[in-house]
Amino acid sequence: MRSAEIRQKFLDFFASHGHHKVPSSPLVPAQDPSLLFTNAGMVQFKDVFLGKEVRSYKRAVTVQKCMRAGGKHNDLDQVGKTARHQTFFEMLGNFSFGDYFKRDAIHYAWTFLTEVLQIDSQNLWVTVFETDDEAYALWQEVAGVSPDRIVRMGEKDNFWSMGDTGPCGPCSEIFVDRGAEYACSDHCGLGQCECDRIQEIWNLVFMQYNRSSDGVLTPLPRPSIDTGMGLERISAYLQGVNSNFDTDLLRPLISAIEALSGKVYDSGPEGMPFRVIADHIRAITFLLAEGVSFSNSDRGYVMRRILRRAVRFGRLLNFQEPFLHKLVPVVEDVMGGAYPEILEGAALIQQSIEEEERRFRLTLEAGMKVLNEKLDALEPGETLSGEEAFVLYDTYGFPLDLTLDAAEERHIAVDQEGFDQAMASQRARARSARSHHQEVQNLPQLDATEFVGYEHLTLEAVPVEHLYIGNDAVTRLMTGESGWLQVPITPFYPEGGGQVGDQGTITGPTGVFRVEDVVKMHGTIWHYGTVLEGSVRVGDEVTLAVDQGKRDDARRNHTATHLLHAALRTVLGTGVHQTGSLVAPNRLRFDFSYPHPLTPDQINAIENLVNGWILENIPVMTQVMAKEEALQEGALAFFGDKYGEVVRVITVSGASQELCGGTHCSATGQIGLFAITEESSVGTGSRRIEAVTGRNAVNWARGLRQIVQDVSQSLHTAPTDLRSKVEDLVQNSRSLESRLVELERQHRFAQGVALAEHAALYEGQRIVIAQTAAETVEALRQVLDGAKTKADGVILAADHGERASLVVYLGKDLIARGLDARALVKSLAVFIDGGGGGRPDLAQAGGKNAQGITGMLADARRQLSEKLVAAG
Repeated sequence: MRSAEIRQKFLDFFASHGHHKVPSSPLVPAQDPSLLFTNAGMVQFKDVFLGKEVRSYKRAVTVQKCMRAGGKHNDLDQVGKTARHQTFFEMLGNFSFGDYFKRDAIHYAWTFLTEVLQIDSQNLWVTVFETDDEAYALWQEVAGVSPDRIVRMGEKDNFWSMGDTGPCGPCSEIFVDRGAEYACSDHCGLGQCECDRIQEIWNLVFMQYNRSSDGVLTPLPRPSIDTGMGLERISAYLQGVNSNFDTDLLRPLISAIEALSGKVYDSGPEGMPFRVIADHIRAITFLLAEGVSFSNSDRGYVMRRILRRAVRFGRLLNFQEPFLHKLVPVVEDVMGGAYPEILEGAALIQQSIEEEERRFRLTLEAGMKVLNEKLDALEPGETLSGEEAFVLYDTYGFPLDLTLDAAEERHIAVDQEGFDQAMASQRARARSARSHHQEVQNLPQLDATEFVGYEHLTLEAVPVEHLYIGNDAVTRLMTGESGWLQVPITPFYPEGGGQVGDQGTITGPTGVFRVEDVVKMHGTIWHYGTVLEGSVRVGDEVTLAVDQGKRDDARRNHTATHLLHAALRTVLGTGVHQTGSLVAPNRLRFDFSYPHPLTPDQINAIENLVNGWILENIPVMTQVMAKEEALQEGALAFFGDKYGEVVRVITVSGASQELCGGTHCSATGQIGLFAITEESSVGTGSRRIEAVTGRNAVNWARGLRQIVQDVSQSLHTAPTDLRSKVEDLVQNSRSLESRLVELERQHRFAQGVALAEHAALYEGQRIVIAQTAAETVEALRQVLDGAKTKADGVILAADHGERASLVVYLGKDLIARGLDARALVKSLAVFIDGGGGGRPDLAQAGGKNAQGITGMLADARRQLSEKLVAAG
């Protein structure tokens, strides 16, 4: 049975039993800072299980894209070593939100496995939590499982929890017996050994308790069901293969790697590179399709690490050039039917992978050079410091695992604890830079705040319910104090969807609170600001007034952002994905996935499209509808944004249709003018456009005009002639700079000649030993060039401030008498705490102790006298 058939049968079976088919949520969890990636099917339903969200259905079925690479659930280092670990995988799951419980969950699971998939019930085993007598009895009653095939296990194996506190409960796992040929002995069995004969295929979680901070379990009023079955694993069993990598989900990739490498896959340890690459290219393709960009932090760093691990294993298959991008079409062939998002951006995905792989190969070369220098200075048995390993990682992007591998080859240890400490220090520095936004994470969860800001910008007689300074509750805020204010209803828009929070004032009977930021957390809207005069108290009835001018500017920028996104997809292709945005009153910023800088023609085309839509004055329509209906109509939703079942859809006919909770113009003409002010890079494969609209665009254009006028006046030319005037000035400047450089070189050369005219005699050899005022090493070498013309040997030093430099030249006669510039430099460099090298006739050194120059030159005179006398 092919995996696509298994996937569809699962969805259809549970749909026929009243389950609502819910599409897979993105791999990037929506507004969940606790997770790097969606790692289980229940993640998108977490708030439903916690009671924070109510859905229109009580039963659901999904096939969820999952990623376990980074964070608490990290299988990255196991991929390739085992037959069943993947970073990216698909989880089949059925869920009950306070509807059915153990009996029906067991019935559905057993029926699906034995009747739909037609697995022989005699090949199935079951585990239950050691004290769950109810489940133990139901497996026998509902599914007819023999007691000798039901195994009781402890909390480690058969008790699930969402975290240290919160919903939890016992679980039952279903195992399949693959046959005696996989047995490790005549007496192996479930719970008796760890061999591959009996494998877990499905886990049923009976969520029936709430665990408090003191560990007490309290029964939930609405027990729920959460199940998960890995598609790759059940496919492997049904297709009769020994490994997930031999299924129709992954074997086509391994075959493609065989074709590219010219090597034959081996299912044993020798085949590990094939398995790693096959898994990793799936993960990278799906992450790029969701707009994740390669970077050195968070999800982008994990994706970068996955790619680099694949490249490292590719080297074992003798791949000398980028190859991963050539596997993307195979991923699309296998997975594109179920996940069309990877087809939409195929070309850009391949470009991003190829460019990142090329960069990493350069990183390998640069990092290996530095690492080898560090390892050369150590003996076998010594340890490379954690700080040096971290510098390699932080400065050169060189992965720690590569450092460990290279050091191990030389029998040198690496201080991993020191590396971890350096990494922790960097993260601590990043945390210390956080703003007041992080405070809101620890504010209490209150009743949801009613937002009326779409219709109103002012409200009167609203009671202040809560005040906080930091995370401390207070009853009043005095003049000059800053803190958080909460009311039950507000017109202030909270930051979300890229749009910053509104600003304005909250005025009470005894004071005025200036609202500087607005944030929504768990349904509660918090207003952050400062008391300008008087005081504000809990219980005061206040008037809330949004700054209308800033709100209007934000509306213009938000609607323009939608138009900009549409224009980008028109000009650059529909593979472009939004990766971030900022909508503020004074500007807008839009980040998107694209591997190359935009050309001037592309920027002009984008601006022309947006301003064309503005001139048409197209109505901006706002509709509230079911999310699934909106998506079916073609509305765009963004990975990382969280949407409920009912969504707002913003439509600009003929241009844009997006899910959005922000504030918008009523017609595009209200934007007035759109101007791109900057296009730049924000990381590998990610670009940024900054733009202005309305009066800010007018002010920006006026500023440019003023600059042009001021420069024209300074250059005594008309604005229309400014370009040619500036080009002439630049050309003249370059010519003068070149002339100056040549004059300086000639001057330094002449200095060298002058020094040689006063050279001292050492056993008949004219030798210059002196300190010069050369500002750089290059300048010092130019002085040396002049001195060489009239001297048999030259030793020059210079103080560059924080550094000192030394150059040594020995003519043929001196070399014939046994002198070597390299040896001389090595012995002299110790005076300036440095080192160097070169050729027998010419060598140089650098050091950090300029105070040692006098002693160094004195020792040079001593050495030359002694060596030349000895040489006769």
